[in-house]
Amino acid sequence: MDPRAFCTSTRVLIVAGKGGVGKTTVSAVLAKMASDAGLRTLVVEIERRSGLCGLFGHEGSLGYRETVLVPAGARPGVGEVRARTLTPDDALIEYLDDHGMRRISRRLSRTGIVDVVATAVPGIKDILVLGKVKQLERGGRGEKLDPEEWGRPADLIVVDAPAAGHAVTFLQSAKGLLDAVRVGPIRNQAQEVADLLGDPARTGVMLVTLAEETPVNELIETAYALEDRVGVRLTPVVVNAVYTRLDGLDVDPVEAARGEGVEVGPNLVGPLRAAAAFRRRRQDLQAGQLARLADALPLPQLQLPYVFSDRLGPPELGQLVEAFTGQVLKLPELAPLCE
Repeated sequence: MDPRAFCTSTRVLIVAGKGGVGKTTVSAVLAKMASDAGLRTLVVEIERRSGLCGLFGHEGSLGYRETVLVPAGARPGVGEVRARTLTPDDALIEYLDDHGMRRISRRLSRTGIVDVVATAVPGIKDILVLGKVKQLERGGRGEKLDPEEWGRPADLIVVDAPAAGHAVTFLQSAKGLLDAVRVGPIRNQAQEVADLLGDPARTGVMLVTLAEETPVNELIETAYALEDRVGVRLTPVVVNAVYTRLDGLDVDPVEAARGEGVEVGPNLVGPLRAAAAFRRRRQDLQAGQLARLADALPLPQLQLPYVFSDRLGPPELGQLVEAFTGQVLKLPELAPLCE
């Protein structure tokens, strides 16, 4: 599948998975791949993680106002990438401002009104956030740096969603409120969010995991819960941090070195054997988990390689985008992302 076609197969792509599996990294990879395909992309962070800026070579963290990570026209054919955070408090303030209550909006937020309302109306926090995502998807006011750009929706909105345990309730909030609230603006908002999530041309969910037992278990459970309870479209799953398979690890390192005319010092023999044994075990473990995931969940797998670096920045992001693009190109041309 062409990367541009992949990135435009849905308007909103929600990236979800167990905490620590690399959702923010995958969100950055998607945004960069879309940008390389000439698309305008907006990344929305829900949990105020700070790693996204560093991946694009920017210092600091994101705020409610959009930050330009890749400017328009940075290189010929490259699309713009912007990013922002989105919290219930921020969404409530903007909602009140838009409805003529600017004078009281910030005072209400400081008093913790969102928590009070959330206790009375479960799911309202998530609806505030998802309602803002819906507004952005429809080209609504997005706190653009340039007011002349208001009303121009991004080609792709990537949502770095809450961890998998919260992701199900986060995405199920609209249906819950539709059952609980019969009339009024809350029900209208919930219905519009439900329409957004239920339309495969508008929203897809990309689940991320590691090739380890617990994350794979959680991804499988989340996938079926999302299909059964929310009815969202699932894209191919992403398996992050996969060790590239190395052959020849069964050969003793001393013998392998002699075969190449190299002598290994006695102080290196033990560490080399231990490293080879670790890599063999890791490869066998991840092969088993990848096979188990394929058996349990009939969705294509997109694999990202493990990056041997203590810090991810633009060079590492470029490596991951190249690997991810190669995986996308192997998908069937114009095939639906799920059946």
